[in-house]
Amino acid sequence: MKILKIISCIVVLVAVLSACSSTQKISRKAAYPEMYAKPMTTLLIMPPINKTNKVEAKEFFFTTLSQPLCERGYYVIPPYVSMEVFKNESAYDADLIIDRPLDKFASYFGADMALFTIIHKWEKMALGGSVRVEVEYIVKSTQTNAVVYSRRGDITLDTSVSSGAGGLFGALADLAATAITTATTPHVKAARACNTFSLSDFPSGKYNSSFMTDSVSAAGLKIFRSTVRVNQVK
Repeated sequence: MKILKIISCIVVLVAVLSACSSTQKISRKAAYPEMYAKPMTTLLIMPPINKTNKVEAKEFFFTTLSQPLCERGYYVIPPYVSMEVFKNESAYDADLIIDRPLDKFASYFGADMALFTIIHKWEKMALGGSVRVEVEYIVKSTQTNAVVYSRRGDITLDTSVSSGAGGLFGALADLAATAITTATTPHVKAARACNTFSLSDFPSGKYNSSFMTDSVSAAGLKIFRSTVRVNQVK
């Protein structure tokens, strides 16, 4: 009897753990209902909030966010225009704005949404052939201040090199090439790869052929971890 009880407990425990570990796929419409209920077309990129010791990371991300968002079908306020306004209006520190009303940006820029990014980590590992970035994306309505989209990714940007040569000398050559490639990979290219991958889940805007029809597509995880080959991103 004791053995049967133990077996029964193990079966129940396995079932519970399996249910907890399984990830249920939901549609983009279910994940981001506000973006489909009232489609928004114009987006303002706020200066990134940089929590790392890589001072330049703020500029890397700011200059590479507009392209993937334009490709998703949105009109993005040109960053070089908005940045000048932010500096003149003392709005360069987005961490002081993220929890405040955003209606003034709606009236000034005509923006429906404001994108905030928080860079939590930026680590470059030359010998490992990678750049590890942890970044959070928060999109808020400028009318209601409601969060309409959010994702947080722990992304390893793979910059490794493989010559295909075997043996010890081949491995050493690949290691040396990887170290050089990682050390010389432009930070802008790494940031672009990170943003392109992370925002591929962003619902399509009205200037994209998938506008509204992608509502049934499976939404990506709100918190995710992934590895992206930098050289595969343009």
